[in-house]
Amino acid sequence: MTYAPQLRIPATYMRGGTSKGVFFRLEDLPAAAQVPGAARDALLMRVIGSPDPYAKHTDGMGGATSSTSKCVIISKSTRPDHDVDYLYGQVAIDSAFVDWSGNCGNLSTAVGPFAIANGFVDPARIPEDGTVAVRVWQANIGKTIVVHVPVAGGQVQETGDFELDGVTFPAAEIVLEFVDPADEGEGEGGGAMFPTGHLVDDLQVPGIGTLRATMINAGIPTIFIDAAAIGYTGSELQDAINGDAKALAMFETIRAHGALRMGLIGDLAEASKRQHTPKVAFVAPPRDHVVSSGKAIAAGDIDLLVRALSMGKLHHAMMGTAAVAIATAAAIPGTLVSDAAGGGARTSVRFGHPSGTLRVGAEAVQVDGRWTVARAIMSRSARVLMDGAVRVPADTLPG
Repeated sequence: MTYAPQLRIPATYMRGGTSKGVFFRLEDLPAAAQVPGAARDALLMRVIGSPDPYAKHTDGMGGATSSTSKCVIISKSTRPDHDVDYLYGQVAIDSAFVDWSGNCGNLSTAVGPFAIANGFVDPARIPEDGTVAVRVWQANIGKTIVVHVPVAGGQVQETGDFELDGVTFPAAEIVLEFVDPADEGEGEGGGAMFPTGHLVDDLQVPGIGTLRATMINAGIPTIFIDAAAIGYTGSELQDAINGDAKALAMFETIRAHGALRMGLIGDLAEASKRQHTPKVAFVAPPRDHVVSSGKAIAAGDIDLLVRALSMGKLHHAMMGTAAVAIATAAAIPGTLVSDAAGGGARTSVRFGHPSGTLRVGAEAVQVDGRWTVARAIMSRSARVLMDGAVRVPADTLPG
């Protein structure tokens, strides 16, 4: 039998925030994968190494976690006043599908440097030393992100002394500005930032009970519940959740019923094919605790504790988009997030997550009874890990 040589596709492997993924220019993908559909999904799954019943991604670029099984496609923007269009695919680990329903806030950080390095930004806008504001159109959710990228010697500056909890080594600081991050659609009883029209709902979950929940569309659709109501302190690390099959099943049940209540799915069966969104998170007031690195965090150093699940597992740090949801909800008195942080109005919040702490700014205002937020801001870092080309078997693409 004759076997065709592998396909060779130009790509860049990048870390952005506490995630990493494989970045492609749209024009470099095989023709069949340059448009949405089965060919594109098949290609990205094979690049990552999914589906993998062993959950190791030994035969692909993925890291067998939700933070490391990601692909990004970048193209010259079709939108006025934007530099690039950014499309994000969350590749499932043990199932054959790619979830396109949301954004990755962490990898958004790397989009700016990638755009500059790959010629998507007018060279006239790039100073010898300074900062470039790369305007990104997030195509999954239809939102603008401005990535403020440091430049030294006319090139992207990657090294620096900015430390980000959840990332081992320091790097250059990149400021992310999520513009108008909340959903703009019309929701039941009010603005769709809160799709039910309420800051807090009673969410009935069969087999678990009725839970008070704040369900918000900001950054990414997120369901917030009180940690104590489900038997947690909010200071749990990954092993406490991810090693407990009963707990994981509980969170997925909560997520599915929350997704239905938020109008994101039409029936519960659809939740299994929409794993990336919504997120489910639990919050608690601050307390002294120790994070995954062994570092002690004092209660006085944070405003609240938050733990969030991504793709069915407790995240090792915090998703960037979920951080936007946290900051937005914390800025609105009466939400469970605001209550956990002590209540009252605020324009920024520092929360504890399994790897440490994170500060995010968001200023919410209420106009005619409707909550809006103009922007959310946070600092992350990014760098190129490897560039060149990925290889996949020639029979990966259908036909």
